[in-house]
Amino acid sequence: MRSIGEMARESGLGVSALRFYDRAGVLVPDQVDPVTGYRWYAPEQLGEARVLARLRRAGMPLADVRLVLAGWTAADTELVRRLLEAHLRRLEKGLSAARAEFSALRDLLDDREDPLMTSPLSAARLSVSGPGLAAALDAVRFAAGTDPELPVLAGVHLDAEGDALHLVATDRYRMAVARTAASGQGGGRVQATVPLPLADAMRSLLDGEDEVRLTVDDGRVTLEAGDRQTGGRCLGQDFPDYRRLVRLPAGRRAEVKVPAFTEAVRTGPVRLHEDGGATCELTVLEVSEDGRVAPVPEGADGPDLVAVNRAFLLDALAAAADDRLVLEFGAPTAPLVIRGAGDEHTFSLLMPVRLSD
Repeated sequence: MRSIGEMARESGLGVSALRFYDRAGVLVPDQVDPVTGYRWYAPEQLGEARVLARLRRAGMPLADVRLVLAGWTAADTELVRRLLEAHLRRLEKGLSAARAEFSALRDLLDDREDPLMTSPLSAARLSVSGPGLAAALDAVRFAAGTDPELPVLAGVHLDAEGDALHLVATDRYRMAVARTAASGQGGGRVQATVPLPLADAMRSLLDGEDEVRLTVDDGRVTLEAGDRQTGGRCLGQDFPDYRRLVRLPAGRRAEVKVPAFTEAVRTGPVRLHEDGGATCELTVLEVSEDGRVAPVPEGADGPDLVAVNRAFLLDALAAAADDRLVLEFGAPTAPLVIRGAGDEHTFSLLMPVRLSD
């Protein structure tokens, strides 16, 4: 017999994934200790687990996975072959359709006179509050991307216009925006995306200076704090037009006390969600009629439930500088907005996860 940890190591499935498949009735342990709840798997289940891991990496829907495993266990090779071939045809058809759509989109991009992305414009030398810039960096840093396929998201975007400096970071699944006062910028708009190592170096200088100087010129960003400075090249790619992404319709609002709500999320019920072979824990939230918001038990259901990645939600709560936050809920498929109770211009957006399977 194998413990769940041994099964995870030998099969290529994570422990959380094995728990998910147990609850879903796809791969049920041979034995469960009635006292400790420990799961134990029979030797012949290792082969099933390895097949399951391959099927999920190939993106096969859970309903078809169940049938494949049933055919595999019963040695019904004809059924298994038919299911594999049907899934392969779906993938090929989907890839062909995706290529056609992407080709059309590229043609549309070539024809556009105005770019979809925002680009750095001209140069600027700004005076910025040191504590304000430090707070803004702290508020957005957690949302920066790490995907090597999207290097432009591996940074913090600076957007200066008028007397305001906005800082933005996103990894596609979440976005954080903060604003601080700035002076010295004329009537134009200056933008630059600072790579994360430089953003972290800038943050390390902001340890007491009331006012710092931020210069954007010729593709470089320089921060001067007293007699110290750091600087470097901006990212060369264009950052997405975040202003379009944050124009959301008004939704239900609920105020939460951050320490208590964080503890409720950290220790509360979760639902396992699998996407492309990766498993994550979801927190499912509901706003009661009296305006209170809390995680709901696993079996709860309803049209107004909003599910988000629990780790992302905890990151957003930890980055908040307020003891009170306002959560804004739109439709279940609309982003969850997390705002400071006293600062409408500093907020995070978390993309919801559709509850399925």
